Amino acid sequence: MNDASAQEFPLPNASTDLSGSVALVTGASSGFGERFARVLASQGASVALCARRIDRLEALAEEINAKAGENGGGKAIAIAMDATDADALVNAVETAERELGLVDILINNAGIPDAQRAHKMEIELIDRVLGVNLRAPWILSCEVARRLLAAKKPGRIVNISSTAHYRYDGGGAALYATTKTALARMTETLSVEWAYANINVNAICPGMFVTEMTDGMFERIGDPRPMLARKRVPVPAEMDSTLLYLVGPASECVTGAVIKVDDGQSARMRM
Repeated sequence: MNDASAQEFPLPNASTDLSGSVALVTGASSGFGERFARVLASQGASVALCARRIDRLEALAEEINAKAGENGGGKAIAIAMDATDADALVNAVETAERELGLVDILINNAGIPDAQRAHKMEIELIDRVLGVNLRAPWILSCEVARRLLAAKKPGRIVNISSTAHYRYDGGGAALYATTKTALARMTETLSVEWAYANINVNAICPGMFVTEMTDGMFERIGDPRPMLARKRVPVPAEMDSTLLYLVGPASECVTGAVIKVDDGQSARMRM
């Protein structure tokens, strides 16, 4: 047994220092992904920014690199990546490793909504939602884990699921909800698969946040705040602490967790 005493750990054991780590963030051109990339770099990680909109990624990389070295901040590179293209996914990991070093933090953030009734969806849209929301995280997780296993290095994988995993009220996003439940279950199974190698796999289930994705939803349904328990919609910065908890060195014993972050939105319509 490990009888390590409390004296071997800082008080509190809550470090978020990511110096020397290499993170790959998908969907980094806007919303959660953009914020996650900034936060990881601010704590010293080098960050591979992945998405289709390369112009946005390059602008973000330039901004991060201008601050690199300040208070231990890390650098960034932009990688064009279509999440439906398996070769592009593998190439993104290869490029990140070649330019920055072995990827030991993966943030599977990219996702798209369906915004349609299930029986009205075209096959092309079905394939795209499944491809971006589930197939891509699976391929990336396995590619990153394969390299970590070969190098005998630990790692952290964080999957961005959704509170749609817990509840769906029939608003026209059934497939989206299905993929987010699958992503939560993938988190649990892969955490078991790689536990022996100290590769932690966890998930965050955000509720409704202000992002580019929800902007379109707000246009369709109107202002949601009156329906919410706290009469507000949180912003991506309010996810920082959860992200850093799951990727930081202090959470090495946390794997297979699925954490809901919804500002009490689950209480809506129950008051």
